[in-house]
Amino acid sequence: QVQLVESGGGLVRPGGSLRLSCAASGSIFRIYDMGWYRQAPGKQRELVAVITSGGSTNYADSVKGRFTISRNNAENTVDLQMNGLKPEDTAVYSCTARYNGANWAYWGQGTQVTVSS
Repeated sequence: QVQLVESGGGLVRPGGSLRLSCAASGSIFRIYDMGWYRQAPGKQRELVAVITSGGSTNYADSVKGRFTISRNNAENTVDLQMNGLKPEDTAVYSCTARYNGANWAYWGQGTQVTVSS
C-alpha cells in the first residue's frame, strides 16, 4: 500500500512556473513507478509524466520541453516542475504510483493548477 499527498498547486499567469510535489508513505517508495496525471473539466484524464523505479522518464507531447518529473528516493517524494505554463495546462493534477508495470493503483487527492491572466 502507498499513500500519496500532493502539494504545490495554485494560480499562475501564462508563462509562469509551478512546482508540484507528491509525498509518499506506507511502502518501499523506490520500487514504484511514479506518475502525474491531470484532468481538466470536460476532458479525459491525461498522463502527463512518468518516472520509473529505475529513473527513466516519459512525457506527454503536450508538455515535453516544459515539464520535468524527478524523484527523491531518500525523501519519498516525486516532483513535477512546470515551466512555460499555458491556460490549457489548467487542471487537477494527481500523483499516482504503480508496481512492476501493473495498473496505476495508488492515487493522491489531487491539486488544482490554474493558469490565467
